[in-house]
Amino acid sequence: MAQWNQLQQLETRYLEQLYHLYSDSFPMELRQFLAPWIESQDWAYAANKESHATLVFHNLLGEIDQQYSRFLQENNVLYQHNLRRIKQHLQSKYLEKPMEIARIVARCLWEEQRLLQTATTAAQDGTASHPSGTVVTEKQQILEHNLQDIRKRVQDMEQKMKMLENLQDDFDFNYKTLKSQGAMDFVQKNLTDDELADWKRRQQIACIGGPPNICLDRLETWITSLAESQLQIRQQIKKLEELQQKVSYKGDPIIQHRPALEEKIVDLFRNLMKSAFVVERQPCMPMHPDRPLVIKTGVQFTNKVRLLVKFPELNYQLKIKVIIDKESGDVAAIRGSRKFNILGTNTKVMNMEESNNGSLSAEFKHLVSDCLLVSIVASLIVTEELHLITFETEVYHQGLKMDLETHSLPVVVISNICQMPNAWASILWYNMLTNHPKNVNFFTKPPVGTWDQVAEVLSWQFSSTTKRGLTIEQLTTLAEKLLGPCVNYSGCQITWAKFCKNMAGKGFSFWVWLDNIIDLVKKYILALWNEGYILGFISKERERAILSPKPPGTFLLRFSESSKEGGITFTWVEKDISGKTQIQSVEPYTKQQLNSMSFAEIIMGYKIMDATNILVSPLVYLFPEIPKEDAFGKYCRPEAAPEAELGDPCSSKSIRKFNILCLLGGVGEDCSVRS
Repeated sequence: MAQWNQLQQLETRYLEQLYHLYSDSFPMELRQFLAPWIESQDWAYAANKESHATLVFHNLLGEIDQQYSRFLQENNVLYQHNLRRIKQHLQSKYLEKPMEIARIVARCLWEEQRLLQTATTAAQDGTASHPSGTVVTEKQQILEHNLQDIRKRVQDMEQKMKMLENLQDDFDFNYKTLKSQGAMDFVQKNLTDDELADWKRRQQIACIGGPPNICLDRLETWITSLAESQLQIRQQIKKLEELQQKVSYKGDPIIQHRPALEEKIVDLFRNLMKSAFVVERQPCMPMHPDRPLVIKTGVQFTNKVRLLVKFPELNYQLKIKVIIDKESGDVAAIRGSRKFNILGTNTKVMNMEESNNGSLSAEFKHLVSDCLLVSIVASLIVTEELHLITFETEVYHQGLKMDLETHSLPVVVISNICQMPNAWASILWYNMLTNHPKNVNFFTKPPVGTWDQVAEVLSWQFSSTTKRGLTIEQLTTLAEKLLGPCVNYSGCQITWAKFCKNMAGKGFSFWVWLDNIIDLVKKYILALWNEGYILGFISKERERAILSPKPPGTFLLRFSESSKEGGITFTWVEKDISGKTQIQSVEPYTKQQLNSMSFAEIIMGYKIMDATNILVSPLVYLFPEIPKEDAFGKYCRPEAAPEAELGDPCSSKSIRKFNILCLLGGVGEDCSVRS
């Protein structure tokens, strides 16, 4: 039996204690109306977790709205008024302090449980102590029943006495609410300017590898509820017009203010509908799902839009049209950029059947961009040009016509896939530094970023496509490569040119170098990276410092600092004839060599000639002290199994392949000799 129902059956003395638990902070009426839902929530957890408290508080407001709708259907004016007053009070007092109401409710529920336990214990003790307890209990029950009947009659009388006053106040309250619309303005602003804006920012972050974006279902429920309320108020205002035709008088406020009220509610509804039209899935080529917002001319890309107002009557009623660079004519002339057109099926009707949750959406799966115009003088390079994809439609609903329009995040349009790295760098920089939805002139004067921002985004590039992001030590190495030696990189500024333009003395940029390493990891050494076997980014000074104390044969894996295409090498400890510690490195292996043999097999089979001209393996323990076979043996192919009679980690056939690979490399600037 529900806790609230059990409490109603207690004796009068316990009921009196129950009444004292509740006040305006948490009215007993609300406890009565929402008893099952209130008891189903974990208020104690919410009292100690602000994010959960916020969620529970908003759910509480939603439950109040549902209960209000039930009273509305029952024409229970008194309960409607009381519930509305309670909701306004809770919003004004706890909207910014949801943990406080959670603590109050948790305390009330705990006190209720204690009261039930006390009553149960007292009943058990009384029955055991008095042989005639049954007779006494029956008398008490009759007395309590009579007292409860009197109390109920008095309360009914009190309610009836207040009925006229409440009904009189109700009209005045409704009129002032309709006139001011302060509560509705606040809720709409909270939904569109805060909640929806937060979701759009999270979508930006998710596009560049950040934490996955949360779904829109709850936001859709809230916005739909508000839109329904606005339309209901509009109908009530129209009803006022009918009433004023039946009876009116000089100075009637309905005649004076009704048109302004209707205009106000219509404006709110229009603005809500415009805000509710969003791009749920940003432009993306299916072959490059981890790099949205970069599209190639002549290659299909996908997009999905959604209306966060779930009106079934709009199903198959809204025709969406897709346009690229709709408003960029003047902008293109100023900055000297290309202009594009959308080929293929650029119109589609929104429907509820394509989505799993019945939302009103339209998914475009076969969009293709095509270049229409190329300016003669361009102030920006191709990968710094930003373009907008616009979605527009017309809505006709309950006599209202609304033009809806939404935009994708700015996209970069490339003509060759080799432009992808620099295009993706532009997408990273833009979405890292701004939440302006239409700033296509961003790269005419790109703002600087801080190392803290850049470091987070760089780590996302690994964690979003592998199981491991970058460690603080790895990021520090990258910071030193970008900014030079520094005690503390936090807050240091990084320009767009430093991030994406060629490094001094190099024929490539920091980003191109790093992007090729990311590609190397994903395609050739993903398992080793996920295992944490690759230190990757480590300075030569740090490498020497951690390897020097280790026994000969200890080695680590790091990325090449000089290879534009991305390379990985290993460095090991050995002793020379005099016993002096030497740190040796092999020339980096690139994608071309790793196409022929896995890096794990290369490590397992790598040998050099010792002083006696015998082939030996210098690699014994992966830093700090993992036996090589334990780390890499499971990644070797069966044909690369050890030959028992030779004691070699790979077959003679594989050894010959290794020698060929090694001879291809020669000597590099951050290596010793492959042999």
